[in-house]
This record gives sequence, C-alpha cells and structure tokens, in this order.
Amino acid sequence: MELNDYQTTAAKTAIYPEEHALTYPALGLVGEAGEVANKVKKLIRDGVDPDTYDAKRLEIADEVGDVLWYIAALCKELGVDLEDVARGNLHKLADRQRRGKLGGSGDTR
Repeated sequence: MELNDYQTTAAKTAIYPEEHALTYPALGLVGEAGEVANKVKKLIRDGVDPDTYDAKRLEIADEVGDVLWYIAALCKELGVDLEDVARGNLHKLADRQRRGKLGGSGDTR
C-alpha cells in the first residue's frame, strides 16, 4: 500500500468537528503515542514473558497503527501528502547523516 492511498482511505473514517480540524488529530496523535509508550514501559517494568510477548508485540503494533492514522489525518488537515512528509524526512536524515549530524538535538543541525 502506498502512503497516500492510506491517507485517502483513512480520511474516510475521520469524524471530528471541523472547527478543531487541526487540534483534534494533533491531540489524538499525542494520546496514541502515549499509549504506545505506556505499553512499552510495562514491558520494561514487568519483563518479557516469552508466553505473552507475541501478544504484547501485536498490541503495541495496533497502537502504532492508531498513531499512523492520526499522522495521516494531521497531514490531510495541513494539506500535505503523507508520502511527501515521509520523503522529506528521509531526505533530511540522509543530509544529517552525510554531514555527521544524526546525533545531537535541534531542528537545524
């Protein structure tokens, strides 16, 4: 599946108030990312039980899918294609890698 196809299909399931077209998916993204982090945190806290690891891994993957949905919705509201965002990110990272700037912090490194 192409990312733009996902973005278009995901948009058909979007239900939120038009007056919150930007804030709703942004807040949803943060909430779902928090759910991913919480599930990973519990794996660290409880240790990895080989009998339940596959189920936990799939639960985390399911939450990552929700993160992807909100990213797609946010991109739609910003008027940008998900594929362009992904391509731009890879270009930025390749440039940082070429210049030896993958580590550190800051948007303009």
